[in-house]
Amino acid sequence: MHLHNPYTDLPAANSLPIPAAAAPGTPAQQAFAEAVARVEGLRQRLRELQAAQAEARRRYWQQVGPAAETVVQARQALFVPLEEALLLGYFSRLEQQQITALLLGNARTLQDRFGEDATEILRKYAPRRRPIDTEQDDEQQPPEVAEPAPAAAAGKAPHEQAAEAARARRKTKQQRTEEAAAQAARTQEQALLANTKTLYRQLARAHHPDLSRDESTHGQRTQLMQRITEAYEANDLYTLLQLLAETAPPDQTDDTLLARYTQALQQQQTELKQQIQGLQYGENGLSATTGKKREQEIRQLKRHLKAEAEYLAQVLRLLAEPAGLRQLLRELATEGHDTI
Repeated sequence: MHLHNPYTDLPAANSLPIPAAAAPGTPAQQAFAEAVARVEGLRQRLRELQAAQAEARRRYWQQVGPAAETVVQARQALFVPLEEALLLGYFSRLEQQQITALLLGNARTLQDRFGEDATEILRKYAPRRRPIDTEQDDEQQPPEVAEPAPAAAAGKAPHEQAAEAARARRKTKQQRTEEAAAQAARTQEQALLANTKTLYRQLARAHHPDLSRDESTHGQRTQLMQRITEAYEANDLYTLLQLLAETAPPDQTDDTLLARYTQALQQQQTELKQQIQGLQYGENGLSATTGKKREQEIRQLKRHLKAEAEYLAQVLRLLAEPAGLRQLLRELATEGHDTI
């Protein structure tokens, strides 16, 4: 017969799982502390992703940068001969328009693809509409409410026209609802920002060094008060909320106000998650291409940039003579291109 021995058959008391102690404070205080912790975790994750992306971008430009710089210099060298060609009187009006299009296309390429400043060329050659023309156009346009009905609707029965008008009114009502919701969100955000002063005063009353007689905590209070003041001056509501979660005594916190702060932190969680997803899975995200595929793309891009630089050098040689530029314009027009 086997008898049960509690000293050998049961686990030792120190090996049993210890139930986690309940977080102190009211449910509102617990929810607020959890929201602060989640936001801080997301902020840390975002900082890590931003640092990783910056490093990846640095390595990328370290490999691609020299080839890209060669193309930038080659494109910048095209501006002078193209502008000089417009002053020769050698080309027809249509050809001058083509040359202007080449100037503008080259400037937009430098600006959009390589981030170079080409505003001077764009400002000089981009077509403009005179203010008087704009005013006349505005005067000629009928008001939106007076826009005539489509021809298809003109022959419809009155009840069908009434139904369409009702649908239009419902759409307008939906738009008004969306605008009201957006306005309410802005109002709520402004109210939360207005509470920054209230929060600052609450923290200052609790931690200002001049309000404490304990000399041993004077230095600690001074540093904490400096953080509080800097956050207030920067209108950094999150930092003030974080300091409140770390330092405020539970009996000095209003649950209603904490609930509003928790809601603001939850909204910030949503925004941080969207930023993180954009960094991870966006067009330029870290997870878009990695490893060997990324290296293959870089090698292919370097080959394309090298071929582009060689083509631009050939174009520059053609621009040295008016006949060469005319030949280039004909070839581009034949291929259906208005820029290089």
